[in-house]
Amino acid sequence: MAEKPAVDAGRLWGGGLATAVVAALVALVGVLIARGVFDVALLARNTEGAFGDSSTTAYVVTAALAAIIATLILQILVALTPQPLGFFSWIIGLTTLIFAVVPFTTDAKPATQWATALINLAVGLVIVILLPQIGYSALQPRTEQRTQPRT
Repeated sequence: MAEKPAVDAGRLWGGGLATAVVAALVALVGVLIARGVFDVALLARNTEGAFGDSSTTAYVVTAALAAIIATLILQILVALTPQPLGFFSWIIGLTTLIFAVVPFTTDAKPATQWATALINLAVGLVIVILLPQIGYSALQPRTEQRTQPRT
């Protein structure tokens, strides 16, 4: 029976933190485009300007936390499941789909629904594309230590 590969936790979490930064920046860019370019009241009243208010910060921090949580899920899957990267992609892909659909279940204006859905989709795509690559690079085959028979 083949042994599971070892995980370089430093590499995995370093990549997870970098992914969190990218996810947060994608969320911020999405907010700036939605509010500043298209004048869609996304996260705060229009009087708050293109950046918005504290809810914009909460949205950006939530995007970063989503990447951190996804990194934890990936580490757990690598430790406990066969084909962890496949399961991870399905879990995060379906979670992304959920968060892209949720805005359409509200009474918000269609422009707000679409803008929020697209930002959520973009953040999810960052996570589902980057973290499996990081997970793959963090997997290390275990070195077999075979002892030579004593003669």
